[in-house]
Amino acid sequence: MAAPKKGRSASAQSKPGRTLALILIAIVGLTGGMFASGHTTPRLGIDLAGGTSIMLEAKADQGSAINKANMDTAVDIMNRRVNGLGVSEAEVQTQGDRNIIVNIPKGTNSAEARKQVGTTAKLYFRPVLAQEATGSAAPSPSASPSGSSSASPSPSASASAKGEKATSSSSPSASATAQGRAVADALKADATPSAAAGAKAKASPSPSASGGGTASPEVTALQAKYAALDCTNKKTRAAASAGVKPGDTTVACGQVDNVWYKYLLGPAAVDGTDVKKAAAVFDTQGAAGWQVNMTFTKSGGKKFADITGKLAQNQQPQNEFGIVLDGEVVSSPFVQSAITGGQAQISGSFKQEEAQGLANMLSYGALPLTFKEMSTNTVTAALGTDQLHAGLLAGAIGLALVVIYLVAYYRGLALVALASLLVSAALTYVLMALLGPAIGFALNLPAVCGAIVAIGITADSFIVYFERVRDEIREGRTLRPAVERAWPRARRTILVSDFVSFLAAAVLFIVTVGKVQGFAFTLGLTTVLDVVVVFFFTKPLMTLIARRKFFANGHKWSGLDPKSLGAQPPLRRTRRPGGPVAGPVETKEA
Repeated sequence: MAAPKKGRSASAQSKPGRTLALILIAIVGLTGGMFASGHTTPRLGIDLAGGTSIMLEAKADQGSAINKANMDTAVDIMNRRVNGLGVSEAEVQTQGDRNIIVNIPKGTNSAEARKQVGTTAKLYFRPVLAQEATGSAAPSPSASPSGSSSASPSPSASASAKGEKATSSSSPSASATAQGRAVADALKADATPSAAAGAKAKASPSPSASGGGTASPEVTALQAKYAALDCTNKKTRAAASAGVKPGDTTVACGQVDNVWYKYLLGPAAVDGTDVKKAAAVFDTQGAAGWQVNMTFTKSGGKKFADITGKLAQNQQPQNEFGIVLDGEVVSSPFVQSAITGGQAQISGSFKQEEAQGLANMLSYGALPLTFKEMSTNTVTAALGTDQLHAGLLAGAIGLALVVIYLVAYYRGLALVALASLLVSAALTYVLMALLGPAIGFALNLPAVCGAIVAIGITADSFIVYFERVRDEIREGRTLRPAVERAWPRARRTILVSDFVSFLAAAVLFIVTVGKVQGFAFTLGLTTVLDVVVVFFFTKPLMTLIARRKFFANGHKWSGLDPKSLGAQPPLRRTRRPGGPVAGPVETKEA
């Protein structure tokens, strides 16, 4: 193997202190940045800090396919929803083709977060055609849409456009025939161009309901569905709006004061895409309590003004519009006059969390797909602490074994290895602390495992270099030239080894998801740092100690004793007969 060039060798030997100063300045600068940012500890993942992990599976919705674009859109919306709760460290990521993993750290309302990420939030404003309470504990208001005093109450008890509460009065329950007439009249009015004017008149028996005519199959089916709808049954509620399109007349359920109501609703007049933003506010002037203020887009404001203008001409309950979220009526305020200006309020018996959750979902839009919750795992902080302690203990044991081996086998050279390990550990810790707020890196248990594996990788680089130096000493060279001649050979081996490790980490990071990526990222980071430490710290430090008598003279505790290494006699120059002085005789490298 050719000897290194004299100029490069001389420069490397004469300026090792400058290289060491460079890496020490970098460590000090990064440490100062860490303290300046206020993030002095690595950000812990959910398995160490505690929290909730939710797995959701995508289900194809009407007109929406399960593809990468829709999954990425869903991840973005979920991220904004959860972060809208004030959870800045939540993790939302895809897993495979149709699963999404949501990791929410401790200190978060996990129930509300589950509702935020699992709710599709398809919002529609539909005119109310008829309504009545269901269940044995419910009152029995009339389902008639007429303007008589038996009009049913607004089940959401929500405020009108003027912020007033809806009044209610009860009447004897209607018979099945009366209920059928009411539904038929409501459907007839909804299908007639003059529906707004016709709704003012008192309901009269319709031919389809009274037997004087034949109803269409659609009307008959909808009548039967409305009559049979029992909103106290969860499965029935879920099936009521299944497969319904925005332009269809449909039935739905809503709850207020622990009483379920069933609704007959007309086609959607306004949808959630027409809402520009929404905010939860507390009504300090009246008794409305928590309410949601909505601001519509320009086109949405016009549509909302048109529908409220029509509804204001009707009698209760046909002057109400149902606010339908994912097939359930969350509120049904009545209208006294057309609402213009592009703003509206949803009020009722909301709690603060409910109002904020609804505003959050309206602000960030609907998910393009429906998701089913597959599993929910809660990790307590105590369990996370135990796992962290176990990981740190495993790392400490591994490091202690490496140190014992280095001291026993390399003796004085172990000081170089330990100093290099400390520099590598300092750089790793500081970078992990800085990468947390910078790119959202979280130190989870697999990442701790990656850091433990990195101890062996880093120690392996030192061993390769030390053995190359020892090989040079065995061939009869003194320490200073041995350090320089061993470096090119060791450098090539170290680079190849670290490249293979980094390539494996990169492939693992790309093809995996979730927590395994933490292992791959940490392994790749520490592999890069290994190259930096060996080039900018270990090699210059070896050049410096080669000038110290303790190592240069081969003290028996230096780890470089020529006798214990079985060194050959020093190389001498030989003179060929009748020729110039020949160079030293060297053993050829295999």
